Amino acid sequence: MTHRTWLTLATALLMFPQIAETLYSPALVDIGQGFGVTPAQAAQTLSLYFAAFAIGVLVWGRLCDLWGRRPTLLAGLLLYGLASLAALLVTSFSGLLAARMVAAFAAAVGSVVTQTALRDVHSGAELARVFSLIGVFLAISPAIGVLGGSLLTEALGYRGVLAAQLLLALALLLWSWRTMPETRPQVPHRASLIGTLRRMLGDRRVLLATLLVALFNIGVFSWYSLAPFIFQRLQLQSLFGYSGVLLALGSLLGARLNALLLARGVSQATLLNLACAVNLLAALAILLLGEHWLIAVAMAFMLGAFAMAIPLVLGSALVEYGDCRGTAGALFGLLYYGLIGAGLALAGWGQALGAVLCCCSVFIAAVSAFYR
Repeated sequence: MTHRTWLTLATALLMFPQIAETLYSPALVDIGQGFGVTPAQAAQTLSLYFAAFAIGVLVWGRLCDLWGRRPTLLAGLLLYGLASLAALLVTSFSGLLAARMVAAFAAAVGSVVTQTALRDVHSGAELARVFSLIGVFLAISPAIGVLGGSLLTEALGYRGVLAAQLLLALALLLWSWRTMPETRPQVPHRASLIGTLRRMLGDRRVLLATLLVALFNIGVFSWYSLAPFIFQRLQLQSLFGYSGVLLALGSLLGARLNALLLARGVSQATLLNLACAVNLLAALAILLLGEHWLIAVAMAFMLGAFAMAIPLVLGSALVEYGDCRGTAGALFGLLYYGLIGAGLALAGWGQALGAVLCCCSVFIAAVSAFYR
C-alpha cells in the first residue's frame, strides 16, 4: 500500500464516526415526532451513543493489540452494518436506542484502530503533521454529516438517515477489506490493561489531554444535540442543515490556519492558547445572542477553534506510550468518550446551549493553561 492510499483510507475511517453521528442530528426532530418522545428524550440518543462509544473504544483498542489492526477493524465495521440494519427495522423508541448503542459501540473501531495504526506508522513531528493534515478533513466531517442528514431527513425522514449509515458502513467495510494493511509490530508487546491504566491515571499530561478532548467535543456535539430544536422553534429547520456549509468553512479555516502556523514554527502551546481564546469568545457570543439564527455564525468560529485544538492534543497526548499503543489509545478514548457521554446527558437535560458552551469554554481555558 502506498503512503497516499493509506492516509486516504485512514482519513475516511477517522471521519466515519463523526459523519455517521452528525448525519443523525437533523433527524432528531423527526425521531421525536415519529416515536412521540420529548426533545430531551430524543437528544439523549446522542449521550447514550457516546457512552456506548466509550466502551467500544476500550474493547476494540484492546482487541487491536491482541488480534491485530486489520481483523479488528473489519469486525467492527461488520457489526456497525448489522446494527444499522436493526435500527431500520425496529418499531419502538427503546428498540431504536438499543440498536443505536450497538452501532455506537461498533463505530468506535474507526477511531481507535485507525489512530493506533497511524501511531504504528508515524512518530514525532511526522505524526503531528499527519494529524494536522487529517484534521482538515475531520474538521469538515460534522458539517458534511449535518448537511447530508438534513437533506436525507427532508426527503426520506429519519429512516433515510439510518439507511445512509448502513450504506456508509458497507462501503468502508469493502474498502478496508481490499486495502487495510496490518501495522501491528511483528512481536507485539502484551501490555497489561490494569497496569497501563494505572500508568495513565498517574500521568498529568494524559489527564489534562483527556479533559481538553472531552470538553471541546461536549461543546461541539451539544450544538448538534440542542440546535435542531432551537431552529425548530425559530421555524428555520432547513436553515440548520444548510448552516453546515458555514460550519464547514469555519472548520476548514481553523484547520488550515493550524497547518500554516505549524509549518512556520509556531509552538503547539501558542496555537492551543489561540484556539481556546477563539472558543471562549464564540461561546460568549452564542450565550448573548440566545435563540437567534446568528448563533450559527458564532458556532463556525467555535468549529474553527475545535479544528485547531484537537489535532494538537491527539498528536501529543500518548507520545510516551509507544510500547502499548492500542491499549493506551483504548483507555484514553474510554476516558474522554465517557466524559463526553456524561456531559451530553447533562446538556440534553438542561436544554440550554449557550450556558453549556460557556461552561465548557471556561474549563477549556483553565485546563489548557496547565497543558504543556
